[in-house]
Amino acid sequence: MDGAWSAAAVRRAESQLMAQLPPGTLMQRAAAGLATECARILMQQRRKRGTAGVYGSTVIVLAGPGDNGGDALFAAARLARRGARVFAVPVMGDRVHPVAAAALTRAGGRLVATPPRHCDLLLDGVLGIGGRPGLPGRAIDQLAAIDADTIVAVDVPSGVDVDTGAVPGSAVTADVTVAFGSRKPCHVLGRAALLVGRLVLVDIGLAPYLDPHPAVRVADDGDLAAWWHEPGPDDDKYTRGVVGVAAGSERYPGAAVLATSGALAGPSGYVRYAGTAAEHVRRRHPEVVCTQEVKEAGRVQAWLAGPGFGTDEAALAELRHVLESPAPVVLDADALTLIGEYPSVLSQREAPVVLTPHDREYERLYGSPPAEDRGAAAAVLAKRLNCTVLLKGHHTVVASSDGEVWANPTGRPQLATAGSGDVLAGFMASLLASGMGGAKAAVAASYLHGLAGGIAGAGHRTVTASDVARALPLAVGATLTAAETPSKRS
Repeated sequence: MDGAWSAAAVRRAESQLMAQLPPGTLMQRAAAGLATECARILMQQRRKRGTAGVYGSTVIVLAGPGDNGGDALFAAARLARRGARVFAVPVMGDRVHPVAAAALTRAGGRLVATPPRHCDLLLDGVLGIGGRPGLPGRAIDQLAAIDADTIVAVDVPSGVDVDTGAVPGSAVTADVTVAFGSRKPCHVLGRAALLVGRLVLVDIGLAPYLDPHPAVRVADDGDLAAWWHEPGPDDDKYTRGVVGVAAGSERYPGAAVLATSGALAGPSGYVRYAGTAAEHVRRRHPEVVCTQEVKEAGRVQAWLAGPGFGTDEAALAELRHVLESPAPVVLDADALTLIGEYPSVLSQREAPVVLTPHDREYERLYGSPPAEDRGAAAAVLAKRLNCTVLLKGHHTVVASSDGEVWANPTGRPQLATAGSGDVLAGFMASLLASGMGGAKAAVAASYLHGLAGGIAGAGHRTVTASDVARALPLAVGATLTAAETPSKRS
Protein backbone atom coordinates (compact mmCIF):
# COMPACT_ATOMS: atom_id res chain seq x y z
CA MET A 1 0.00 0.00 0.00
CA ASP A 2 1.08 3.51 -0.78
CA GLY A 3 -0.51 6.79 0.16
CA ALA A 4 -0.56 10.55 -0.10
CA TRP A 5 0.53 12.74 2.80
CA SER A 6 -0.64 16.22 3.71
CA ALA A 7 1.66 19.20 3.42
CA ALA A 8 1.95 19.40 7.21
CA ALA A 9 2.88 15.72 7.49
CA VAL A 10 5.53 16.10 4.78
CA ARG A 11 6.94 19.18 6.49
CA ARG A 12 7.24 17.33 9.78
CA ALA A 13 8.99 14.42 8.09
CA GLU A 14 11.35 16.76 6.25
CA SER A 15 12.26 18.54 9.48
CA GLN A 16 13.12 15.25 11.19
CA LEU A 17 15.19 14.09 8.23
CA MET A 18 17.02 17.41 7.80
CA ALA A 19 18.06 17.30 11.44
CA GLN A 20 20.06 14.17 10.58
CA LEU A 21 21.73 15.62 7.45
CA PRO A 22 24.23 18.35 6.57
CA PRO A 23 22.53 21.64 5.58
CA GLY A 24 21.20 21.66 2.02
CA THR A 25 21.46 17.90 1.50
CA LEU A 26 17.72 17.34 1.14
CA MET A 27 17.35 20.04 -1.51
CA GLN A 28 20.29 18.60 -3.43
CA ARG A 29 18.68 15.15 -3.35
CA ALA A 30 15.48 16.60 -4.73
CA ALA A 31 17.31 18.62 -7.37
CA ALA A 32 19.35 15.60 -8.48
CA GLY A 33 16.21 13.49 -8.95
CA LEU A 34 14.45 16.31 -10.77
CA ALA A 35 17.40 16.94 -13.08
CA THR A 36 17.66 13.24 -13.90
CA GLU A 37 14.03 13.09 -14.99
CA CYS A 38 14.32 16.34 -16.96
CA ALA A 39 17.43 15.05 -18.73
CA ARG A 40 15.62 11.84 -19.59
CA ILE A 41 12.73 13.82 -21.09
CA LEU A 42 15.06 16.08 -23.08
CA MET A 43 17.05 13.17 -24.46
CA GLN A 44 13.85 11.38 -25.46
CA GLN A 45 12.62 14.50 -27.26
CA ARG A 46 15.89 15.04 -29.06
CA ARG A 47 16.18 11.41 -30.18
CA LYS A 48 12.87 11.88 -31.98
CA ARG A 49 14.43 14.83 -33.82
CA GLY A 50 17.57 12.92 -34.75
CA THR A 51 19.85 14.59 -32.20
CA ALA A 52 21.24 13.33 -28.92
CA GLY A 53 21.91 14.44 -25.36
CA VAL A 54 20.88 17.44 -23.28
CA TYR A 55 23.42 19.75 -24.95
CA GLY A 56 21.81 22.57 -26.92
CA SER A 57 18.31 22.13 -25.52
CA THR A 58 16.41 25.15 -24.18
CA VAL A 59 15.07 25.09 -20.63
CA ILE A 60 13.01 27.82 -18.96
CA VAL A 61 12.43 27.93 -15.21
CA LEU A 62 9.55 29.82 -13.64
CA ALA A 63 11.04 30.30 -10.20
CA GLY A 64 9.28 31.31 -7.03
CA PRO A 65 11.18 32.57 -3.97
CA GLY A 66 10.83 29.47 -1.80
CA ASP A 67 12.36 26.02 -1.60
CA ASN A 68 10.31 24.83 -4.57
CA GLY A 69 11.97 27.48 -6.72
CA GLY A 70 15.30 26.46 -5.18
CA ASP A 71 14.76 22.83 -6.19
CA ALA A 72 14.01 23.96 -9.75
CA LEU A 73 17.04 26.27 -9.98
CA PHE A 74 19.47 23.71 -8.59
CA ALA A 75 18.12 21.12 -11.05
CA ALA A 76 18.41 23.63 -13.88
CA ALA A 77 22.04 24.30 -12.90
CA ARG A 78 22.75 20.60 -13.37
CA LEU A 79 21.16 20.76 -16.83
CA ALA A 80 23.19 23.88 -17.67
CA ARG A 81 26.39 22.06 -16.78
CA ARG A 82 25.39 19.45 -19.36
CA GLY A 83 25.11 22.12 -22.04
CA ALA A 84 21.46 23.16 -21.86
CA ARG A 85 20.57 26.81 -22.47
CA VAL A 86 18.77 27.73 -19.24
CA PHE A 87 16.72 30.87 -18.61
CA ALA A 88 15.19 31.46 -15.16
CA VAL A 89 12.36 33.93 -14.67
CA PRO A 90 11.64 35.21 -11.13
CA VAL A 91 7.84 35.37 -10.95
CA MET A 92 7.46 37.22 -7.64
CA GLY A 93 9.37 40.44 -8.10
CA ASP A 94 13.10 39.82 -7.92
CA ARG A 95 12.81 37.27 -5.13
CA VAL A 96 14.45 33.93 -5.84
CA HIS A 97 16.28 31.36 -3.74
CA PRO A 98 19.67 33.15 -3.54
CA VAL A 99 21.97 30.13 -3.20
CA ALA A 100 20.23 28.22 -5.98
CA ALA A 101 20.20 31.27 -8.25
CA ALA A 102 23.94 31.71 -7.73
CA ALA A 103 24.51 28.04 -8.57
CA LEU A 104 22.56 28.49 -11.79
CA THR A 105 24.51 31.51 -12.94
CA ARG A 106 27.83 29.80 -12.11
CA ALA A 107 26.75 26.90 -14.31
CA GLY A 108 26.05 29.25 -17.21
CA GLY A 109 22.32 29.78 -16.77
CA ARG A 110 20.75 33.23 -16.85
CA LEU A 111 18.19 35.09 -14.75
CA VAL A 112 15.99 37.02 -17.16
CA ALA A 113 12.82 39.06 -17.14
CA THR A 114 11.79 37.95 -20.61
CA PRO A 115 12.67 34.40 -21.69
CA PRO A 116 12.54 32.93 -25.22
CA ARG A 117 9.07 32.24 -26.56
CA HIS A 118 9.81 28.55 -27.17
CA CYS A 119 11.58 25.95 -25.07
CA ASP A 120 12.08 22.23 -25.03
CA LEU A 121 11.22 22.03 -21.34
CA LEU A 122 9.61 24.40 -18.86
CA LEU A 123 10.16 23.84 -15.15
CA ASP A 124 7.30 24.97 -12.91
CA GLY A 125 9.02 26.01 -9.68
CA VAL A 126 6.55 28.73 -8.73
CA LEU A 127 4.80 27.29 -5.66
CA GLY A 128 5.47 24.24 -3.54
CA ILE A 129 3.47 22.47 -0.86
CA GLY A 130 3.44 25.60 1.28
CA GLY A 131 1.89 27.77 -1.40
CA ARG A 132 -1.67 29.01 -1.43
CA PRO A 133 -3.94 27.95 -4.30
CA GLY A 134 -3.82 30.16 -7.37
CA LEU A 135 -0.95 31.54 -9.43
CA PRO A 136 0.64 35.00 -9.20
CA GLY A 137 -0.17 37.20 -12.16
CA ARG A 138 3.31 37.16 -13.64
CA ALA A 139 3.37 33.38 -13.69
CA ILE A 140 0.05 33.36 -15.54
CA ASP A 141 1.43 35.81 -18.12
CA GLN A 142 4.61 33.79 -18.63
CA LEU A 143 2.76 30.53 -19.04
CA ALA A 144 0.58 32.11 -21.71
CA ALA A 145 3.57 33.56 -23.54
CA ILE A 146 5.85 30.49 -23.55
CA ASP A 147 5.44 27.62 -25.99
CA ALA A 148 6.92 24.62 -24.16
CA ASP A 149 7.22 21.14 -25.60
CA THR A 150 7.03 19.66 -22.10
CA ILE A 151 6.00 21.23 -18.79
CA VAL A 152 7.44 19.63 -15.65
CA ALA A 153 5.94 20.57 -12.29
CA VAL A 154 8.26 20.53 -9.30
CA ASP A 155 6.61 18.43 -6.56
CA VAL A 156 3.10 19.76 -7.29
CA PRO A 157 1.53 21.77 -10.12
CA SER A 158 1.64 25.35 -8.89
CA GLY A 159 -1.74 26.83 -7.99
CA VAL A 160 -3.51 23.71 -6.72
CA ASP A 161 -4.71 23.11 -3.19
CA VAL A 162 -2.15 20.54 -2.07
CA ASP A 163 -4.24 18.91 0.67
CA THR A 164 -7.63 18.69 -1.06
CA GLY A 165 -6.96 18.57 -4.80
CA ALA A 166 -9.20 21.59 -5.36
CA VAL A 167 -8.28 24.09 -8.07
CA PRO A 168 -10.09 27.30 -7.10
CA GLY A 169 -8.13 29.54 -9.47
CA SER A 170 -5.44 29.44 -12.12
CA ALA A 171 -2.94 26.57 -11.96
CA VAL A 172 -0.24 24.91 -14.02
CA THR A 173 -1.19 22.00 -16.25
CA ALA A 174 1.84 19.72 -16.25
CA ASP A 175 2.87 16.96 -18.60
CA VAL A 176 5.00 15.45 -15.85
CA THR A 177 5.11 16.08 -12.10
CA VAL A 178 8.25 15.08 -10.23
CA ALA A 179 7.27 14.58 -6.58
CA PHE A 180 9.75 14.35 -3.73
CA GLY A 181 9.51 11.72 -1.03
CA SER A 182 5.82 10.89 -1.30
CA ARG A 183 2.58 11.54 -3.09
CA LYS A 184 0.55 14.51 -1.92
CA PRO A 185 -3.29 14.45 -1.90
CA CYS A 186 -3.43 16.77 -4.94
CA HIS A 187 -1.71 14.06 -6.99
CA VAL A 188 -4.68 11.72 -6.59
CA LEU A 189 -7.71 13.84 -5.65
CA GLY A 190 -9.98 16.36 -7.31
CA ARG A 191 -9.37 18.47 -10.37
CA ALA A 192 -5.74 18.87 -9.36
CA ALA A 193 -5.11 15.23 -10.23
CA LEU A 194 -5.98 16.06 -13.84
CA LEU A 195 -3.18 18.65 -13.92
CA VAL A 196 -0.42 16.34 -12.68
CA GLY A 197 0.24 14.48 -15.91
CA ARG A 198 2.60 11.55 -15.44
CA LEU A 199 3.71 11.32 -11.81
CA VAL A 200 7.34 10.49 -11.06
CA LEU A 201 8.31 9.84 -7.43
CA VAL A 202 11.87 10.67 -6.34
CA ASP A 203 13.16 8.95 -3.20
CA ILE A 204 14.86 11.52 -0.94
CA GLY A 205 14.93 9.32 2.17
CA LEU A 206 11.66 10.61 3.62
CA ALA A 207 9.79 7.32 4.01
CA PRO A 208 11.01 6.37 7.54
CA TYR A 209 9.86 9.74 8.88
CA LEU A 210 6.38 9.84 7.36
CA ASP A 211 3.32 9.27 9.52
CA PRO A 212 2.27 5.61 9.11
CA HIS A 213 -1.28 6.80 8.46
CA PRO A 214 -1.40 8.86 5.24
CA ALA A 215 -4.14 11.38 4.61
CA VAL A 216 -5.21 9.33 1.58
CA ARG A 217 -4.43 5.68 0.96
CA VAL A 218 -3.58 4.37 -2.52
CA ALA A 219 -3.86 0.65 -3.28
CA ASP A 220 -1.37 -1.29 -5.36
CA ASP A 221 -1.13 -4.76 -6.89
CA GLY A 222 0.22 -6.22 -3.67
CA ASP A 223 -2.79 -5.03 -1.68
CA LEU A 224 -5.22 -6.63 -4.09
CA ALA A 225 -3.29 -9.89 -4.09
CA ALA A 226 -3.34 -9.94 -0.28
CA TRP A 227 -7.09 -9.32 -0.19
CA TRP A 228 -8.00 -11.71 -3.00
CA HIS A 229 -9.59 -15.06 -2.14
CA GLU A 230 -8.01 -17.76 -4.27
CA PRO A 231 -10.16 -20.91 -4.28
CA GLY A 232 -8.58 -23.88 -2.53
CA PRO A 233 -8.96 -27.61 -3.10
CA ASP A 234 -11.79 -27.82 -0.56
CA ASP A 235 -13.80 -24.92 -2.02
CA ASP A 236 -16.98 -25.35 -4.01
CA LYS A 237 -19.31 -22.89 -5.73
CA TYR A 238 -21.00 -22.04 -2.43
CA THR A 239 -17.91 -21.58 -0.28
CA ARG A 240 -16.39 -19.30 -2.91
CA GLY A 241 -19.38 -16.98 -2.32
CA VAL A 242 -22.88 -16.58 -3.71
CA VAL A 243 -23.73 -13.13 -5.03
CA GLY A 244 -27.28 -11.91 -5.59
CA VAL A 245 -28.08 -9.31 -8.24
CA ALA A 246 -31.33 -7.31 -8.05
CA ALA A 247 -31.14 -5.16 -11.16
CA GLY A 248 -32.77 -4.41 -14.47
CA SER A 249 -36.37 -4.21 -15.54
CA GLU A 250 -38.51 -4.66 -18.63
CA ARG A 251 -37.49 -1.15 -19.64
CA TYR A 252 -33.79 -1.56 -18.80
CA PRO A 253 -32.88 -5.24 -19.22
CA GLY A 254 -29.34 -4.34 -20.20
CA ALA A 255 -28.58 -3.19 -16.66
CA ALA A 256 -29.29 -6.71 -15.43
CA VAL A 257 -27.09 -8.27 -18.10
CA LEU A 258 -24.18 -5.90 -17.40
CA ALA A 259 -24.45 -6.21 -13.62
CA THR A 260 -24.40 -10.01 -13.83
CA SER A 261 -21.48 -9.78 -16.28
CA GLY A 262 -19.55 -7.86 -13.64
CA ALA A 263 -20.50 -10.35 -10.94
CA LEU A 264 -19.37 -13.30 -13.07
CA ALA A 265 -15.98 -11.64 -13.57
CA GLY A 266 -15.32 -11.66 -9.83
CA PRO A 267 -14.11 -14.38 -7.45
CA SER A 268 -17.48 -15.66 -6.22
CA GLY A 269 -18.58 -19.09 -7.39
CA TYR A 270 -22.31 -18.61 -7.89
CA VAL A 271 -24.48 -15.75 -9.20
CA ARG A 272 -28.22 -15.53 -8.52
CA TYR A 273 -30.31 -12.98 -10.40
CA ALA A 274 -33.65 -11.65 -9.11
CA GLY A 275 -35.75 -9.43 -11.35
CA THR A 276 -37.98 -9.02 -14.35
CA ALA A 277 -35.15 -9.18 -16.89
CA ALA A 278 -34.49 -12.84 -16.14
CA GLU A 279 -34.94 -14.02 -19.73
CA HIS A 280 -32.35 -11.55 -20.98
CA VAL A 281 -29.89 -12.68 -18.32
CA ARG A 282 -30.46 -16.38 -19.09
CA ARG A 283 -29.82 -15.84 -22.79
CA ARG A 284 -26.53 -14.04 -22.15
CA HIS A 285 -25.39 -15.98 -19.09
CA PRO A 286 -26.83 -19.51 -18.79
CA GLU A 287 -24.71 -20.10 -15.67
CA VAL A 288 -26.72 -17.52 -13.71
CA VAL A 289 -29.67 -18.85 -11.69
CA CYS A 290 -32.66 -16.56 -12.19
CA THR A 291 -35.81 -15.78 -10.19
CA GLN A 292 -38.40 -13.05 -10.48
CA GLU A 293 -38.18 -11.69 -6.93
CA VAL A 294 -35.53 -11.18 -4.27
CA LYS A 295 -37.38 -13.27 -1.70
CA GLU A 296 -37.21 -16.25 -4.07
CA ALA A 297 -33.47 -16.03 -4.68
CA GLY A 298 -32.30 -18.03 -1.71
CA ARG A 299 -29.32 -17.39 0.51
CA VAL A 300 -26.48 -15.21 -0.74
CA GLN A 301 -23.27 -13.85 0.76
CA ALA A 302 -23.69 -10.38 -0.82
CA TRP A 303 -26.28 -8.42 -2.77
CA LEU A 304 -26.18 -5.79 -5.46
CA ALA A 305 -29.36 -3.75 -5.77
CA GLY A 306 -30.33 -0.86 -7.98
CA PRO A 307 -29.03 -0.71 -11.55
CA GLY A 308 -32.01 -0.15 -13.85
CA PHE A 309 -34.65 -1.61 -11.52
CA GLY A 310 -36.72 1.57 -11.23
CA THR A 311 -37.89 3.79 -8.41
CA ASP A 312 -41.53 2.78 -8.08
CA GLU A 313 -43.24 1.02 -5.17
CA ALA A 314 -42.31 -2.42 -6.48
CA ALA A 315 -38.64 -1.43 -6.66
CA LEU A 316 -38.80 0.00 -3.14
CA ALA A 317 -40.28 -3.26 -1.88
CA GLU A 318 -37.46 -5.24 -3.50
CA LEU A 319 -34.89 -2.88 -1.98
CA ARG A 320 -36.42 -3.43 1.46
CA HIS A 321 -36.14 -7.20 0.99
CA VAL A 322 -32.47 -6.84 0.04
CA LEU A 323 -31.73 -4.67 3.06
CA GLU A 324 -33.42 -7.16 5.38
CA SER A 325 -30.71 -9.65 4.44
CA PRO A 326 -27.80 -10.01 6.87
CA ALA A 327 -25.41 -10.08 3.90
CA PRO A 328 -23.30 -7.10 2.75
CA VAL A 329 -25.00 -4.97 0.10
CA VAL A 330 -23.88 -2.76 -2.77
CA LEU A 331 -26.43 -0.04 -3.57
CA ASP A 332 -26.13 1.60 -6.98
CA ALA A 333 -28.12 3.77 -9.41
CA ASP A 334 -31.89 3.58 -8.74
CA ALA A 335 -31.30 2.22 -5.24
CA LEU A 336 -29.45 5.44 -4.40
CA THR A 337 -32.39 7.49 -5.63
CA LEU A 338 -34.70 5.47 -3.38
CA ILE A 339 -32.37 5.89 -0.41
CA GLY A 340 -32.38 9.63 -1.03
CA GLU A 341 -36.20 9.65 -0.94
CA TYR A 342 -36.60 7.10 1.86
CA PRO A 343 -33.49 7.34 4.06
CA SER A 344 -35.23 5.45 6.85
CA VAL A 345 -34.81 2.16 4.98
CA LEU A 346 -31.14 2.22 6.00
CA SER A 347 -31.77 3.17 9.63
CA GLN A 348 -32.06 -0.40 10.97
CA ARG A 349 -29.35 -1.81 8.76
CA GLU A 350 -26.41 -3.38 10.63
CA ALA A 351 -24.64 -5.41 7.94
CA PRO A 352 -22.14 -3.60 5.68
CA VAL A 353 -23.42 -1.30 2.92
CA VAL A 354 -21.47 0.20 0.02
CA LEU A 355 -22.97 3.18 -1.80
CA THR A 356 -21.67 4.07 -5.28
CA PRO A 357 -22.84 7.62 -6.13
CA HIS A 358 -21.71 9.92 -8.88
CA ASP A 359 -21.97 13.62 -8.09
CA ARG A 360 -25.69 14.00 -8.84
CA GLU A 361 -26.55 10.92 -6.79
CA TYR A 362 -24.37 12.22 -3.98
CA GLU A 363 -26.45 15.40 -3.94
CA ARG A 364 -29.64 13.34 -3.62
CA LEU A 365 -28.16 11.52 -0.64
CA TYR A 366 -26.46 14.42 1.11
CA GLY A 367 -28.59 17.41 0.09
CA SER A 368 -25.80 19.32 -1.68
CA PRO A 369 -23.15 18.47 -4.28
CA PRO A 370 -19.78 17.13 -3.11
CA ALA A 371 -17.32 19.86 -2.20
CA GLU A 372 -14.07 20.26 -4.10
CA ASP A 373 -12.43 18.34 -1.27
CA ARG A 374 -13.77 15.05 -2.58
CA GLY A 375 -12.04 12.94 0.04
CA ALA A 376 -13.77 14.85 2.81
CA ALA A 377 -17.06 14.80 0.90
CA ALA A 378 -17.01 11.01 0.64
CA ALA A 379 -15.98 10.66 4.28
CA VAL A 380 -18.74 12.87 5.65
CA LEU A 381 -21.43 10.95 3.74
CA ALA A 382 -19.95 7.63 4.86
CA LYS A 383 -20.07 8.74 8.47
CA ARG A 384 -23.59 10.15 8.19
CA LEU A 385 -25.02 6.93 6.69
CA ASN A 386 -22.64 4.53 8.50
CA CYS A 387 -21.52 2.89 5.29
CA THR A 388 -18.72 2.79 2.73
CA VAL A 389 -18.99 5.39 -0.03
CA LEU A 390 -17.44 4.99 -3.46
CA LEU A 391 -17.65 8.49 -4.96
CA LYS A 392 -17.25 8.12 -8.71
CA GLY A 393 -15.26 10.54 -10.81
CA HIS A 394 -12.13 10.86 -12.90
CA HIS A 395 -10.28 9.86 -9.71
CA THR A 396 -12.72 7.73 -7.74
CA VAL A 397 -12.61 8.09 -3.95
CA VAL A 398 -13.58 5.44 -1.40
CA ALA A 399 -14.35 6.38 2.21
CA SER A 400 -15.28 4.13 5.09
CA SER A 401 -17.48 5.16 8.00
CA ASP A 402 -14.44 5.39 10.29
CA GLY A 403 -12.93 8.16 8.15
CA GLU A 404 -10.37 6.19 6.14
CA VAL A 405 -10.06 7.56 2.58
CA TRP A 406 -8.66 5.82 -0.50
CA ALA A 407 -8.01 7.29 -3.95
CA ASN A 408 -8.08 5.07 -7.01
CA PRO A 409 -5.01 5.48 -9.25
CA THR A 410 -6.29 3.56 -12.30
CA GLY A 411 -9.31 5.52 -13.54
CA ARG A 412 -9.49 6.59 -17.16
CA PRO A 413 -11.94 8.59 -19.33
CA GLN A 414 -13.04 5.55 -21.36
CA LEU A 415 -15.01 4.35 -18.35
CA ALA A 416 -17.46 7.25 -18.72
CA THR A 417 -19.83 5.15 -20.80
CA ALA A 418 -23.36 3.83 -20.26
CA GLY A 419 -23.47 0.65 -18.21
CA SER A 420 -19.90 0.86 -16.94
CA GLY A 421 -21.16 1.51 -13.42
CA ASP A 422 -23.42 -1.55 -13.59
CA VAL A 423 -20.40 -3.72 -14.36
CA LEU A 424 -18.43 -2.12 -11.52
CA ALA A 425 -21.25 -2.67 -9.02
CA GLY A 426 -21.73 -6.33 -9.97
CA PHE A 427 -18.00 -6.98 -9.74
CA MET A 428 -17.85 -5.29 -6.34
CA ALA A 429 -20.72 -7.44 -5.04
CA SER A 430 -18.79 -10.53 -6.12
CA LEU A 431 -15.77 -9.35 -4.12
CA LEU A 432 -17.99 -8.87 -1.07
CA ALA A 433 -19.49 -12.33 -1.51
CA SER A 434 -16.01 -13.84 -1.58
CA GLY A 435 -15.38 -12.42 1.90
CA MET A 436 -13.59 -9.17 1.11
CA GLY A 437 -14.50 -6.32 3.48
CA GLY A 438 -16.64 -3.40 2.33
CA ALA A 439 -13.98 -0.73 1.89
CA LYS A 440 -11.47 -3.19 0.47
CA ALA A 441 -14.03 -4.50 -2.00
CA ALA A 442 -14.80 -0.96 -3.15
CA VAL A 443 -11.11 -0.12 -3.49
CA ALA A 444 -10.29 -3.35 -5.31
CA ALA A 445 -13.29 -3.08 -7.63
CA SER A 446 -12.49 0.47 -8.71
CA TYR A 447 -8.79 -0.40 -9.16
CA LEU A 448 -9.46 -3.44 -11.37
CA HIS A 449 -12.33 -1.72 -13.20
CA GLY A 450 -9.91 1.05 -14.17
CA LEU A 451 -7.32 -1.44 -15.39
CA ALA A 452 -10.01 -3.25 -17.37
CA GLY A 453 -10.94 0.02 -19.04
CA GLY A 454 -7.33 0.40 -20.12
CA ILE A 455 -7.14 -3.17 -21.42
CA ALA A 456 -10.42 -2.81 -23.31
CA GLY A 457 -9.34 0.52 -24.78
CA ALA A 458 -5.89 -0.60 -25.93
CA GLY A 459 -5.73 0.20 -29.62
CA HIS A 460 -9.31 1.47 -29.69
CA ARG A 461 -10.84 4.93 -29.53
CA THR A 462 -14.11 3.73 -28.01
CA VAL A 463 -14.97 1.32 -25.21
CA THR A 464 -18.33 -0.10 -24.17
CA ALA A 465 -19.40 -1.45 -20.80
CA SER A 466 -19.48 -4.95 -22.31
CA ASP A 467 -15.86 -4.48 -23.38
CA VAL A 468 -14.95 -3.57 -19.80
CA ALA A 469 -16.76 -6.62 -18.41
CA ARG A 470 -14.89 -8.91 -20.80
CA ALA A 471 -11.58 -7.29 -19.82
CA LEU A 472 -12.07 -7.66 -16.05
CA PRO A 473 -10.73 -11.25 -15.82
CA LEU A 474 -7.67 -10.11 -17.77
CA ALA A 475 -7.18 -7.23 -15.33
CA VAL A 476 -7.47 -9.61 -12.38
CA GLY A 477 -4.96 -12.01 -13.90
CA ALA A 478 -2.48 -9.27 -14.76
CA THR A 479 -2.71 -7.74 -11.27
CA LEU A 480 -2.29 -10.99 -9.35
CA THR A 481 0.57 -12.07 -11.61
CA ALA A 482 2.28 -8.70 -11.24
CA ALA A 483 2.03 -8.97 -7.45
CA GLU A 484 3.82 -12.32 -7.62
CA THR A 485 6.49 -11.10 -10.06
CA PRO A 486 6.62 -7.29 -9.75
CA SER A 487 9.79 -6.95 -11.81
CA LYS A 488 8.00 -8.28 -14.87
CA ARG A 489 5.25 -5.64 -14.87
CA SER A 490 5.61 -3.29 -17.83
